[in-house]
Amino acid sequence: MNPEQYCFQKTQSSKSSFALGFLFLTKQKKTALTALYAFCREVDDIADECKEYEIGKSKLDWWRLEIDRLFEKNPQHPVSKALLPHLTTYDLSKEYFIEIIDGMEMDLNFNRYENFKQLQLYCYRAASVVGLLSARIFGFTNKDTLKYAHDLGIALQLTNIIRDLGEDARRGRIYVPLDLLNEFKLTEDDILSCKKNRKLALLVKHLGDQANSFYQSAMSRLPKEDKRRQIPGLIMGNIYYALLAEVVSNQPDNILNIKTLLPPVRKIIIAISTFVGKSWVKNP
Repeated sequence: MNPEQYCFQKTQSSKSSFALGFLFLTKQKKTALTALYAFCREVDDIADECKEYEIGKSKLDWWRLEIDRLFEKNPQHPVSKALLPHLTTYDLSKEYFIEIIDGMEMDLNFNRYENFKQLQLYCYRAASVVGLLSARIFGFTNKDTLKYAHDLGIALQLTNIIRDLGEDARRGRIYVPLDLLNEFKLTEDDILSCKKNRKLALLVKHLGDQANSFYQSAMSRLPKEDKRRQIPGLIMGNIYYALLAEVVSNQPDNILNIKTLLPPVRKIIIAISTFVGKSWVKNP
């Protein structure tokens, strides 16, 4: 199995909404993006699967050294070998790969966030940086496109956090900032118990409004001249925006106990409408 085949196999196990965007990419860009996504899966799996902090940190430290080797053009891992030919072509920055690893270490190190500033740093490292790298692979002519990619990444990660509130809680993680829990007079037990709660519904709406503001900011920052190149990211953004609306409209006990998913047909409809120029993100 060569490095490209390894990356393809690694990414096939995850049914990402991003797959629809691949339809609009050249073969070279598909290969580069698959390698990037495979890297994200490798380090994310460490954060998800390692129960002991020291073991997880040791594995992430190995990846830090591997990124050093990658940028010295001497990678060892199949994913790194697959990434190597794309570093110069798409001007992929070493610092971004390290930021992603730092984000996964936050998952090992933090089960709680004191405030939204801390949470936003996590969202930046876990999603915005991936968006910034992806935007370079898609291509752009106006640097404002990177501001769009940053804000879209925050919006996508907040959507994931809201959707997975109950699932994460059962794994011991609560991403909702503690000061926000206090503001809505909720305790960690209110989330961990996964029971219906009116105050929780208000909290979810508030988080949804925060995510929505980042979607709106992202779309307002994307320059017209780069919209066609950024179609894959726009497709994912529109799919997740529709997903956010579904999650926020759910009953609190459903949010905590049932993972909301969009039907494949609806995703395809959103992808096609995005390709022809429709934005699903509504202005305030």
